[in-house]
Amino acid sequence: MLKKHEKLEKNSILLLICVIIAISIGGLIEIVPLFRLETTIEPVKGVRPYTPLELAGYNIYIREGCYGCHSQQIRPLRDEVERYGHYSLAAESMYDHPFQWGSKRTGPDLARVGGKYSDDWHVRHMIHPKDVVPESIMPSYSTMANKGADLNTIHKHMKALQAVGVPYTDQMIEHAYHDAVAQAQNQSDNQEGLSERYGQKVNMRDFDGQPQFVSELDAIIAYLQVLGTMAQLKDYNMDVATKETNQ
Repeated sequence: MLKKHEKLEKNSILLLICVIIAISIGGLIEIVPLFRLETTIEPVKGVRPYTPLELAGYNIYIREGCYGCHSQQIRPLRDEVERYGHYSLAAESMYDHPFQWGSKRTGPDLARVGGKYSDDWHVRHMIHPKDVVPESIMPSYSTMANKGADLNTIHKHMKALQAVGVPYTDQMIEHAYHDAVAQAQNQSDNQEGLSERYGQKVNMRDFDGQPQFVSELDAIIAYLQVLGTMAQLKDYNMDVATKETNQ
């Protein structure tokens, strides 16, 4: 066996061929299963695509680089689930392109921030973070309160996501602008259609306290308020998974 190995080391072309074969086999083993999402992502009840307003907020979140300081991935470790809540499930990010798991936490994880704070808290936090978190080093995003959310082109983003497998229907794309406006206003004739398309649990209200128009603040708060609220986590035993991970 050693003599055969010596022959391999002395023959650079043969060694190169063997390396390519080994890497190819390893790559196929890792990549092929990803093309079968049904085997890599366990289906979770309640998970749906973002509404047009939430998607607009998601775009703002990416634009401002929020992922640089805030992760959206709670690992199944006891200290994390005790602080942030139920560990993250793969299916909760299945419609994110790209996902916002992040790799650093300067601020807290946001995977389950939805419903944790009031809309007023988020408004104050975005305008002047130190008012609600004195030790915060987050910059102010007060300009969002006076800038209208980009809703005129949101249907194009939805169409692109539809092309890569996000289950947006043609009707959802057609009504994207009106659905976004309806979600951000307390009274709208289109709210019934919004509920039919995205479900009864959609947050529909004036998020930023400015009913005269739909601001970027409306959009990003709508996005933050839905994070971690879709999945029906009662079907998952968090204690068992956390115990197994920590053993």
